[in-house]
Amino acid sequence: MPAKLKTAVLFSGGKDSTLALDYALRHTSVKCLVSLLSENPESFMFHTPNISFVKEQAECIGIPLLAQKTKGVKEEELKDLKKALQAAKIKFGIEGAVTGALASVYQASRVQKVCDSLGLECFNPLWQKSQFGLLEELQERKIRAIVAGVFAQGLEGFLGRKIDGRFIKDIMPVVEKYSINPAGEGGEFESFTLDAPFFKKRLEIADSLILDRGDGARVLKIESLKAVKK
Repeated sequence: MPAKLKTAVLFSGGKDSTLALDYALRHTSVKCLVSLLSENPESFMFHTPNISFVKEQAECIGIPLLAQKTKGVKEEELKDLKKALQAAKIKFGIEGAVTGALASVYQASRVQKVCDSLGLECFNPLWQKSQFGLLEELQERKIRAIVAGVFAQGLEGFLGRKIDGRFIKDIMPVVEKYSINPAGEGGEFESFTLDAPFFKKRLEIADSLILDRGDGARVLKIESLKAVKK
């Protein structure tokens, strides 16, 4: 990524977009975060569990947030992404967008298409990274995230757990038995970031509940958070 390029980071509040933000902060001039708030929990493009709390995360990070609502209709939601990035270009003069895309050609190709239409560079710093390597890098970069939703067999006991060294050790046999993606790239689990070195305050979950969505799918629905001085 070109140094000092003005960028917006597509931010979902999960581990991947947080790690992508870490890259962007080190290599570009991040002007804002862009989040798509989907009404469709089965969005083809965007992370949805606890997405309403990106505002609190952005406040702890100290970077302006542009939040764009979307119905989450397949392909139609790209119009809302374009609207959000266009607003970022006008308001903050961004020259590029940074994503946390890891292996989804569907997502990466569509974000690239939107960026091309707006004359923006598109960067995917995590692209094709080893999934275990990504989990280890989260530890190296001291990014503290938890599992906020589980949607695959073998992960029932992982809901709410920190994604740390013990998590990596414990998920290995699950990967071997069920052939899942260890970083959840196949939609096996979703995450939520509570802290990172660039957070000015860390977040703690004050209240939450577990939603059973059937077929083994369970979501940790955050009801409230509190920001704590570090």
